Amino acid sequence: MASYETVHEIALALPDVEEGTSYGTPALKVRGKLFVRLKEDGETVVLKTSYQEREELMANDPETYFITDHYLNYPYILVSLERVREDALRELIHVSYKLARPGKK
Repeated sequence: MASYETVHEIALALPDVEEGTSYGTPALKVRGKLFVRLKEDGETVVLKTSYQEREELMANDPETYFITDHYLNYPYILVSLERVREDALRELIHVSYKLARPGKK
């Protein structure tokens, strides 16, 4: 079982990551751009992703990867910390970081 501390540790090892808040919960940003935040329930993280990857993840494991109506039109996915494998979480955080990083091209 992963925790937000795990997320925090993985993300802060990346360059230019700063701590902040989003919707009143802890969040991590790269040069001011959100790439991960803790949901209000304390058991779910929100990660930036592509719409295609989001659909694939949700189709393969809907109990771990899902969205709410709020995120329907945004390129983010919700990830259950209780269910996600740490190696998958690490990869998702790295992808989220790359997608959010300004000047990434």
